[in-house]
Amino acid sequence: MSNPKSNLWESIIGLEIHVQLATQSKIFSSSPSKFGVEQNTQASIIDLGLPGVLPVINKKAIEMAVKFGCSINAEITNKAIFARKNYFYPDLPKGYQISQLENPIVGKGSVMIDCEGDEKEIGITRAHLEEDAGKSIHDKYESYTAIDLNRAGTPLLEIVSEPDLRSSKEAVSYLKKIHSIVTFLGISDGDMSQGSLRCDANVSIRKKGEEKFGNRTEIKNINSFKFVEKAIEYEIKRQTKVVESGEELIQETRLYDSNKNETRSMRSKEHANDYRYFPEPDLIPLKISNEYIQSVREKLPELPEQKIKRFCSDYLINEYESKILNSSREMSVFFETIAKSVKDVKTAAKWIVGDFLAILNKNNKNILESNISSEDLIDLFKNLEENKISNPAAKKILEVLWDQDLTVQEIIKKENLEQISNEDELSKIIIKIVEENPKQHNQYKSGKDKLFGFFVGQVMKETQGSADPKIVNEILRKKLNQ
Repeated sequence: MSNPKSNLWESIIGLEIHVQLATQSKIFSSSPSKFGVEQNTQASIIDLGLPGVLPVINKKAIEMAVKFGCSINAEITNKAIFARKNYFYPDLPKGYQISQLENPIVGKGSVMIDCEGDEKEIGITRAHLEEDAGKSIHDKYESYTAIDLNRAGTPLLEIVSEPDLRSSKEAVSYLKKIHSIVTFLGISDGDMSQGSLRCDANVSIRKKGEEKFGNRTEIKNINSFKFVEKAIEYEIKRQTKVVESGEELIQETRLYDSNKNETRSMRSKEHANDYRYFPEPDLIPLKISNEYIQSVREKLPELPEQKIKRFCSDYLINEYESKILNSSREMSVFFETIAKSVKDVKTAAKWIVGDFLAILNKNNKNILESNISSEDLIDLFKNLEENKISNPAAKKILEVLWDQDLTVQEIIKKENLEQISNEDELSKIIIKIVEENPKQHNQYKSGKDKLFGFFVGQVMKETQGSADPKIVNEILRKKLNQ
């Protein structure tokens, strides 16, 4: 889609994030909630809402919701009410979803996000508990749609933001912040590829300076940070083009097609009245005492912002490195495992943020998919600390570690990467190199100091990067000045 003609418009964005809670069983039944098992093997008669069955609330789901509320200093109700949200889809055979409308378990709160170097506060309207629906499968049979009800009844925490976001990048930053909080809390694995965290984006535009919101569209079920950014970018441009052409913008629900990078109309937008909400008659109001809330608050784990500050103070690393090392719970644990086993933590942090993450990115893998373990890096860093290998050798070892199933010691031996620190051995190599380059030697002696680097490079080339640079510098300077 071409760019709109003017940049007089401001985008208004709010996200509804669906977080699948990491409970062992579903929210209203004892059915397991594992991902990827055989279809229709973990849906009970309660999940299907058959006559004569009653839902029983999962205590762990309540605790997880309260944990999230405490982590963002949100209001937490003392009396939560569940409601029936009525609509009919083939993957929701009972015809209603048990959710919350009034008196959600978590009320108003806020989080801070990074916006290109600045911080911005994003309001959270509420976070409510609800059950997930099943899943329609359109590609299993040629002329039919199959239904898998394994997901029916899986507990969700729907986190609804205020319309405080103004760009696709802010939306991604906010989504990453929520992802970080729920994974550090341990209430969700946050795996977007498996649908554990997905979001709906509400997007509208208005002329800059105006207060009234325009008609909004809701883009449903976006399941990656990249797609959130692309879908919102597309929708902002589409709405701007529609408005600038004088057409009316329709309030509707849209789907994002990642293959075509476009949104397309799904249905007209429903309002709360369309769902005919009414209190769930089979669940009494849920009473949550202040003592219970306080007990959950006191057991909160260390959260990303706290860890970022602690890493800076405990390990003397800078804030940029600390943020990267706390970009996910897994990365944070990975780094601390190494930090507790090496002497020079600052150097280890630089290696992880630099060369190690470069290899992960190059291979399009995350920390959980890494071919290099924390034990491998501990071994590597210890060899560096003891001057058994040089920095160039360590880079080489990292590359081999990724590609081959070898230990650090095996690679050092196989590739002959042990650092040469013997002064006699290095002196012989340096004398040879200086004698082979008399022209450069004379130029250096006549004042071309930059040629010192040339000779260092020649020594490193001769030793395949294994020479101890500190000793090389000392011997080489003496030899060149003779």
